Amino acid sequence: MTHNPLVPINGEVITILTESHDVKTFQVRPEVPMAHMPGQCAMLSLLGVGEALFSITSPPGRDYLEFSIKRVGKLTEALHQMEVGHQVGIRGPYGNHFPVEDLKGKRLLFIGGGIGLAPLRSLVQYTLDRREEYPDAFQLVYGSRSADDLLFRRDILNQWPEAPDFKVDLTVDVASSGWDGHVGFVPAYLEALAPSPENTIGITCGPPIMIKYVLQTLEKLGFKPNQIVTTLEYKMKCGVGKCGRCNLDEHYICKDGPVFYLSELEQIKCDFC
Repeated sequence: MTHNPLVPINGEVITILTESHDVKTFQVRPEVPMAHMPGQCAMLSLLGVGEALFSITSPPGRDYLEFSIKRVGKLTEALHQMEVGHQVGIRGPYGNHFPVEDLKGKRLLFIGGGIGLAPLRSLVQYTLDRREEYPDAFQLVYGSRSADDLLFRRDILNQWPEAPDFKVDLTVDVASSGWDGHVGFVPAYLEALAPSPENTIGITCGPPIMIKYVLQTLEKLGFKPNQIVTTLEYKMKCGVGKCGRCNLDEHYICKDGPVFYLSELEQIKCDFC
């Protein structure tokens, strides 16, 4: 069954997972099945509070959608107060998706920072679910402000490292008691790890300043612009090209993206490219 992506449908919160002190993951089962692909987004709304766009954190093929939401304002605070059984409005999905066909037969390098791992998580799980189509090595380079801010611990500490040929490299900006891993920013750590660009696609998402320097680092390591993919979903607002708040030159992130190859961004006036 299809639905109009401009009309909200009801969704029931079926599970709530606490990721950190300010991030929770909500599993929401929509009353109408909503097909999506990794990298797409959807609007969540609460009556009397508001509506905002969030990445869909879960891969396709589930009977629910996952949204990992950082508490930063009125709406997200209200969402964090929800309990299992609460209802939300859902619209979408919006935007394009990661180039899953192009990734087949490639080594996959995922680079995330903070809540930016949320959209990447959908792609990671999508490719793991179809490992026969993505048989080459995986690597995740992921960083957060502190060890307490590392998200999706069940994935990054358990599930993904146990998958065949999946290397996970973690870093934090500031060391804390009990942390014996790497300390430093993601771009510098990526440069030190020096992953080979041979037959590899780098996919990154995180804070804008991190994306800027990750893109530069990948090029320094020998990655070509057509080997680098990023998502600018943080710029999306209305999701349907009406508000104009996500425009870059004549382009709209919500209509032409949010997923782009660096080779595409080089043709657009981008504030961090």
